Amino acid sequence: MHTKALVLCLILLIQACGPLLAQTLDPTQPDSPGILQRLAQTAREAKAKVQNVGATVVGFLGAYYEDHIQPVADSYAGWASNIKSSFWTKIQTTIETYSPFTTNVDVV
Repeated sequence: MHTKALVLCLILLIQACGPLLAQTLDPTQPDSPGILQRLAQTAREAKAKVQNVGATVVGFLGAYYEDHIQPVADSYAGWASNIKSSFWTKIQTTIETYSPFTTNVDVV
């Protein structure tokens, strides 16, 4: 008697679970994405997010540089350029007026 009930329960269980098994993806199907494809897709999505954040940060830093650093740096660059120009002018005039063979002493 128990055998008939056990066989009947197994048949009902197989009939109930059959549609559920048919709905799940077969792991041997070539269409199902493997772990490497899913990992590659996740990496692409993460890269896109990082690039978006990077572009935002670069834009912010560019605006900060233009507003706060560039005006100060430009004044120092102008000062250094003026010092260089005046120093170079002094060197050129010294070279032009230098004459080692001319003496100002009168020979008697």
